[in-house]
Amino acid sequence: RTLGRRGGTTSDILDAMRWSAGLSVPGVPNNGNPAKVLNMSLGGSGACDAAWQAAVDDVVGEGSVLVVAAGNSAGDAANFTPASCDDLITVAATDPTGDLARYSNFGPSVEMSAPGGDVQMSGGGVLSTLDSGTKAPAGDTYGAYNGTSMAAPHVAGVVALMLSVDPSLTPGEV
Repeated sequence: RTLGRRGGTTSDILDAMRWSAGLSVPGVPNNGNPAKVLNMSLGGSGACDAAWQAAVDDVVGEGSVLVVAAGNSAGDAANFTPASCDDLITVAATDPTGDLARYSNFGPSVEMSAPGGDVQMSGGGVLSTLDSGTKAPAGDTYGAYNGTSMAAPHVAGVVALMLSVDPSLTPGEV
């Protein structure tokens, strides 16, 4: 996990990407268990810039697959980061009927879609684990959400299963 309740900075995210893939980050102990699949259920406005693309290139070059949320602005994913970066898997969301969700970003930057839910439809949310505490941990619970951040983990899970069957798959092959 990279971001906390108050978010984080772009440099936090880029460092976390590299660290997760097993690359060194100044001032941080090396990761002894690099991830082969990174889910990034986050994003922001603006096209992919050089810093983001460099981090993606570093992670993919290390052999890890990046799966990212397309965004929830009902707009072209080319206008959002990291969804518009090259060499990663950008995931749009479908609603409970299988159609593109009303909120999901779309466009040529999107490689695939997965269930993202729609809480405005009866029973249409995707269940997520939560802690019931408001100021401190209090206990496990569930909540219904929707978004491309709910869709991307479905794809990351499938990628992990693919790699469990054939660990020699490269990010490009995935």
